[in-house]
Amino acid sequence: MRFNELISGVRSDLAVKVYGDDFDTLVELAEQIESVVSKVNGASDTRTEQVTGLPVLTISPKRERLADYGIDVATIQENLRIAFGGGLVGQIFDGDKRFDLVVRLPEEQRTELEVLKRLPIPLPEVEQGESFGDADMLGLVKDTPESIPLQELADISFTIGPNQISRENGKRRVVVTANVRGRDLASFVSDVQAAVGRDVQLPAGYWVGYGGTFEQLISASKRLSIVVPLTLLLIFGLLFMAFNSARDAAIVFSGVPLALTGGVAALAMRGLPLSISAAVGFIALSGVAVLNGVVMLSFIRDLRARGVALQEAIIEGAMTRLRPVLMTALVASLGFVPMALNVGIGAEVQRPLATVVIGGIVSSTLLTLLVLPVLYQKVYRNKSSL
Repeated sequence: MRFNELISGVRSDLAVKVYGDDFDTLVELAEQIESVVSKVNGASDTRTEQVTGLPVLTISPKRERLADYGIDVATIQENLRIAFGGGLVGQIFDGDKRFDLVVRLPEEQRTELEVLKRLPIPLPEVEQGESFGDADMLGLVKDTPESIPLQELADISFTIGPNQISRENGKRRVVVTANVRGRDLASFVSDVQAAVGRDVQLPAGYWVGYGGTFEQLISASKRLSIVVPLTLLLIFGLLFMAFNSARDAAIVFSGVPLALTGGVAALAMRGLPLSISAAVGFIALSGVAVLNGVVMLSFIRDLRARGVALQEAIIEGAMTRLRPVLMTALVASLGFVPMALNVGIGAEVQRPLATVVIGGIVSSTLLTLLVLPVLYQKVYRNKSSL
């Protein structure tokens, strides 16, 4: 889960990703989506990632003034580069050692607007008879000063700029994140998609994607849609190999549906959603439920093989295997109790899984002790042998 968070850059249950070109438009759309998502039932910790708020020094050249003085933009840029980053003006020799001599503004003055406004920009040397636009008319050619303050040539201000610009698949992206409380993630995402599609108007060239833990939910659901049928088929195959009888395998396999029913009931009683970890618990539960049936049915088959009558074999098998079945069920269920009661780190994964297993074991044990002998009698009451 942590690696998935690092790869996607999202550490929340749901991420609504807004894609487009204009940064200000993306921020505005993200704020609208945040407002919509926060109103959906179950939304918690809804917020837009911090993408603005970084102070930026903005210097906008006055191009007409630059033309009057015969100064190009590159000259201003070079002077600002030296003022902020430093410029090499010579070297200092100390014996056989050499050190570069760099000049720049002191650090405390680099953020002072008044100091920057007075930063001298050297004027180009003007020869007699040479003119620059309207400079002659203003009387600037004659007695021209050697430099001019930066504020005469550019507008200087501190503005709030982008804090970060994220990209995904070549497009700019802003993410709105939210966690879910009190309901399942799948239905929450469906409600969010419907609300965003209804209340947020996206301009041409902008679109919305959904990610976060929701992406793992989709991929895990696809895998489980293949794994679960294969698991059940494998369990039935192993039962058939153990008993060499499709009828007996089906009798034992009937414990799986009742076990799943108990797991669902346990989730409902605790108010837990049917999550991926709960689905994994159902897979584990299927094996435990079948194990108890195998223990009892194997003993009944052995009694029948010795010539014991059907009714007597069923009663004796149920009574004799009562303690082994209860021990198997108690060991499996009690072992999951700490996980079912966990409220610390990992509880969102452990609690549904343990709840499913405990509830399913209770219902499957009842099936094994009460329903399975009756099913066996119904199937074999007209049969004199296996």
